[in-house]
Amino acid sequence: MGVMDWLKRGVGEMMIARPDDAKSQVVWKHPDPTIPMKSQLTVESDETAVFFRDGKVVGTLGPGRHTLDSMNLPFLSNLVDSFTGGNVFITEVFFVSTREFTGVKFGGRIGHVEDPKSGVPVETMVHGEFSFRVVNAEQVIIGLVGMGRAEPHQVGAWMKEQVLKVLRDRIAELCVKNKWPLLDVTSGAYTEEVEKAVIDALDQHVAAYGLDIVRLGNFEIAIDEDDAANLKRLYTDAAYLRTVGGVDNYQRFAAGKALMGAGEGMAKGGGGGEGGGGNLLGGAGLGVGFGLAQMLVRDAQGGHSLAPATPGVVCASCGQSVGAGRFCAACGGELKPKTAASGACAGCSAPLAPDARFCAQCGRKREG
Repeated sequence: MGVMDWLKRGVGEMMIARPDDAKSQVVWKHPDPTIPMKSQLTVESDETAVFFRDGKVVGTLGPGRHTLDSMNLPFLSNLVDSFTGGNVFITEVFFVSTREFTGVKFGGRIGHVEDPKSGVPVETMVHGEFSFRVVNAEQVIIGLVGMGRAEPHQVGAWMKEQVLKVLRDRIAELCVKNKWPLLDVTSGAYTEEVEKAVIDALDQHVAAYGLDIVRLGNFEIAIDEDDAANLKRLYTDAAYLRTVGGVDNYQRFAAGKALMGAGEGMAKGGGGGEGGGGNLLGGAGLGVGFGLAQMLVRDAQGGHSLAPATPGVVCASCGQSVGAGRFCAACGGELKPKTAASGACAGCSAPLAPDARFCAQCGRKREG
């Protein structure tokens, strides 16, 4: 090896700093554990240098240019290699970035969240970005990265998992506890509240690793387009029930609408396979769905009993269609033979007003 080669090698060993192509990494490890005495160590303004020996932290250096000499830096005396006459330090040096890392994207499924306004479970997703920073360089190395050479994506990937995990838990909890309608949540009405709750919860998960989630940015909670359309239609259909009939009627109305949708889906082939069995199940599903749904919706709209009236004779006293017999099963009044002709429409059995000449339901002229 020539004189120039020795000089080049010596200059290279004397200057220690993180290379430009590693500036984007949260943690970068200097590759050579043998460092000559009097070497110049440069720590950038947004990083910290951490010195290890035998798996233990020996010391740290902040931003600036440092001459590695035990006379200037007493902790370096613990790193001197006696076999080289005290001219070499044996140490592992890690450079840890302390700046805020922004624009870390994340996204995924939250799962089924029950819409408090209608009681209908809806598939919910979230995506966006967040920023984080290192607040304790020693903890992030020991607790998360380890003593090996860290992969550039390692810290960011782990942080994404933590953010998504907490978002899943907190969003569902906030919607249920605060009774936030999902359409309001997806519109961004509660973005600030969600961000604060998520960041507070994340601190408990990442603080032990020397990390801090600074903020969530440009994140969006979303639901499937079909689910959103169904919720809007349901809100519109039942708007007057919220003011007239109260929450109980509204929820019965929502349940009825959901059953109607289930019945329609089964009738179109969603509930059965090939052949007659599928068609039979579809027909049964449609009948059961609409039957239960109509009872629930009728109860919500009129406040009547959920038990369906038995078709037959129309009672002149209460106007209910009941089974044939001597007395009305709805009000107990006596059923007269010609009640249906005088008090109800002969065509559709709908109750007629005393002075009505035509049926308000089917338009048939009153008989008798």
